[in-house]
Amino acid sequence: MTIRHLYRHGGFCALLLIVLTACGSVEQEVAPPPARVTVVTLEPVKLELTEDLSARVVPFQMAEIHPQVSGIVQRRLFEQGTDVSAGQPLFEINPAPFRAEVETAEAALQKAESELAHARAQSARLEPLVRAQSVSRQAYDDTVSKSQQAAADVAQARATLSRRRLDLEFSTVVSPIAGRIDQALVTEGALVASSDSTPMARVQKIDKVYVDVRRSASSLESLQDAMASQPSLDNGLPVTILGSNGTPYDVTGRILFSGINVDTSTGDLLLRVLVDNPHRRLLPGMFVRARVPYARYDNALTVPQQSVVRIGGKPYVWVVGAAEQVEMVAVQLGELVEGNYRVQDRLTEGQRVVVEGIERLTEGADVSAVAWHMSSPLEASVASSH
Repeated sequence: MTIRHLYRHGGFCALLLIVLTACGSVEQEVAPPPARVTVVTLEPVKLELTEDLSARVVPFQMAEIHPQVSGIVQRRLFEQGTDVSAGQPLFEINPAPFRAEVETAEAALQKAESELAHARAQSARLEPLVRAQSVSRQAYDDTVSKSQQAAADVAQARATLSRRRLDLEFSTVVSPIAGRIDQALVTEGALVASSDSTPMARVQKIDKVYVDVRRSASSLESLQDAMASQPSLDNGLPVTILGSNGTPYDVTGRILFSGINVDTSTGDLLLRVLVDNPHRRLLPGMFVRARVPYARYDNALTVPQQSVVRIGGKPYVWVVGAAEQVEMVAVQLGELVEGNYRVQDRLTEGQRVVVEGIERLTEGADVSAVAWHMSSPLEASVASSH
């Protein structure tokens, strides 16, 4: 081989070496680094799920004031829109006719008692004579019969007097319950009767009120489970009452019971909530919203909504394994609670779920994981409108 051939061969080898070195350098540069992702570590939390339902305020007690005797209303004895006590006089019906009837009944009783005394005295005089056979037995028996009849007349007169006194008492119409009285529905000079269908006034007890909620019968089982999960709440599950603008009232409510009949037209059940109303902010007839609990989970696992990938309508999440590699896992999801899904199956406590950086992931890819910081607490309530 000549010098010229050696130079030519050596130059080729040098060129080949340079090309191979360059290829190796390019190959090292294009190897991608691990994808940077944020993850959340699954930890059990307590979830209390609620829903906001339309409701109506009902008085704790209500009495329609009706007269028990007929007559002319002489006076109204209360201030409209104020609180009244049980037994407080509200109206006065003209008592004069009833006083006259009482006096008549008293006179009738006196007459009956006088006749009874005369009959008993007559019977007492004839008793020894009939034993001596000085008078006939028939005459004595007639006297005894008159005495017994007089005693019955006295009892009847006493009963009539009691009734007339009761009518005189009823001429003053009183409140049967304590509460707040509405406007008077009759005026002085009006003729009222015990058969009237229109009340004279209404008294409502509103320092406590009922809030009646209509709820789908299909949710009854979850409500019963929620109540059973808190046996220490003997007074019922707590309920928050909201105003029309969504602001909670400063009151305390408890579910008393659920109805046993389903409305055939709507499929709803009645939930009755007892609410303390010391400041009388809730008035009968008001429409409000009740935040009613329907489920409770003491050890729920949740994942952020943005961590869920849906493929063909089915939910999946990316899970980071011990080797810092990701795999896609199919999951079953429950309720969405303020941006977090409750996980029903396929995930366990301590697993790390990718929240951000999902778009760069492939099955088995290496990742560099950092913790994701949530913007809101997981312990929350979910509110749905009805």
